[in-house]
Amino acid sequence: MTHMSTLPTASAQQQISILHEIGQILGSTTKFEEALNVILKLMCDQLDMSLGTVSLLSQEASEVSIDVAYGLSQSEIKRGRYDVGEGITGKVVESGKPVIVPRISSEPLFLNRTGARGSSAKSQTSFICVPILQQQQVVGTISVDIPYKDNESLQDTVRLLSIISVMIGQSAAARQRARVEQTRLLDENLRLQNELRERFHPANLIGNSRPMQEVCQLIGQVAPSDATVLLRGTSGTGKELAADAIHYNSLRADKPFVKVHVAALPETLVESELFGHERGAYTGASTSKAGRFERARGGTIFLDEIGELSLGAQVKLLRVLQNREVERLGGRGPVPIDVRVVAATHIDLEKAIAEGTFREDLFYRLNVFPIFIPPLRERKSDILQLADHFLEKYSRQLGVEM
Repeated sequence: MTHMSTLPTASAQQQISILHEIGQILGSTTKFEEALNVILKLMCDQLDMSLGTVSLLSQEASEVSIDVAYGLSQSEIKRGRYDVGEGITGKVVESGKPVIVPRISSEPLFLNRTGARGSSAKSQTSFICVPILQQQQVVGTISVDIPYKDNESLQDTVRLLSIISVMIGQSAAARQRARVEQTRLLDENLRLQNELRERFHPANLIGNSRPMQEVCQLIGQVAPSDATVLLRGTSGTGKELAADAIHYNSLRADKPFVKVHVAALPETLVESELFGHERGAYTGASTSKAGRFERARGGTIFLDEIGELSLGAQVKLLRVLQNREVERLGGRGPVPIDVRVVAATHIDLEKAIAEGTFREDLFYRLNVFPIFIPPLRERKSDILQLADHFLEKYSRQLGVEM
């Protein structure tokens, strides 16, 4: 058994080629275990090895076991478990230094725990094991069985394996950091979603009057479904808050919620904003752009002041609601979408239909589940509660105790 520290370079071109391929494998989006399997197979092909393993230290740091292997059966992999300090693998974990066994048949510390090597193969096989480090701590090993060669060739292999182990350790650390960050972001996202659900829960909409209680009941009834909702009422009655409550209490709450104030869009850009455009679709369209419907895919789109939509845009919106697909300006074909529509207006749509400024067929597509938000003059008992709410809100913003 030989410990190695500084090792000479050999087969430089082959090493560079192997390291380049391994770098690409580790940099891919492949799952880490799958990446290690590919790496071991690559090493087998390039280094003429018969077996290759990656063993990892347990969380308790008391045992090391084979995690990924090439050339071993599942039952053999399960037998590959060692206490720290036990056998060659355990010694490498304990010392943090690579080990060469020129002939495994003559090394008493080589346990052959997996039972994969026959007695005849042992005399012609060398075993090399190097540590995998993360932040100067041993977290596992990478080992190979290769045909017996001269000492210089074995040293070259150790050097290459040591570099590979560093690459694996760095990749594992980077992936672990990414997992931690992803978990943190998911937790933060969940916390914010819960806050939004609580904030926009129908029961938390301000107003104890009978009309508002009825509104809350309707919102609670329709929110879990995918039904199209039409919110009606005069300006300032809280139609947008009702739309918030519908989305954040729906099954789409963790998906996009795109709000569009239709009346604020320039007439010339309404269709482009809602349905998107391809490059060159009109003067100034230098790049392709997804419309609001595409951006809301999987979630909810809130079309505020829908009564202000031009007749031309109404035709396209009707087609979207009928076919569940949009077509960009200058596009070559429709784009399927899965979007829930919540619309709102203060306009008397029945009157607009009679005057020819709003399509009747679009009205019926939008009016699947209508909710009328009553004006404050019809729920005067809510005035004091609203006053308290805004007093508390703005005193908190200004840092003033009231």
